[in-house]
Amino acid sequence: MYPDVSIVPLNGKTPRIHESAFIAPGCRIIGDVEIGPDVSIWYNCVLRGDVNFIRIGARTNIQDGSVIHVDSPAPTKPDGFPTIIGEDVLVGHLAMVHGCVIEDRGFVGLGAIVMSDAHIESDGMLAAGAMLTGGKRVLSRQLWGGRPAKYMRDLDDAAIADMQRGVQHYVRNGQAHKAAVLGTTEG
Repeated sequence: MYPDVSIVPLNGKTPRIHESAFIAPGCRIIGDVEIGPDVSIWYNCVLRGDVNFIRIGARTNIQDGSVIHVDSPAPTKPDGFPTIIGEDVLVGHLAMVHGCVIEDRGFVGLGAIVMSDAHIESDGMLAAGAMLTGGKRVLSRQLWGGRPAKYMRDLDDAAIADMQRGVQHYVRNGQAHKAAVLGTTEG
């Protein structure tokens, strides 16, 4: 359906992509991956659900060049580390999201890294370039930054509203790109 997109079944699992989602050229989506309604996966992203699963909720966007992966079972975590990304999440360009949880309305900044067993709660934000190490948890309405990431401050209502405007922008922009890529007048 999409030009220059690889959808690769692996280990008996085929990626499931909602018909309203936008998958940009250059993307590679492998294995046990589920992409929800109005999601946008931007140019040259890799989503590899090979040793565990990836779930991406409605209206989330994964921006250009990002990598979403999972982690294998371990003695302390027999189920391993899937990557679960909620609804209305913003994931900035060139982010690395690996075996973690990002709840609804979470935010991962440009070039940030979220490592296995890390967690970003609803309305939590990881700043651009930050690295959230395993076992760390960004609480709701907190901003964390740095390498390794540490708590910086609480987010005010204006910051939360800006993130939600960003989500709506990416839904609209994704549909415009989808129409252009597919050569249609509708998204």
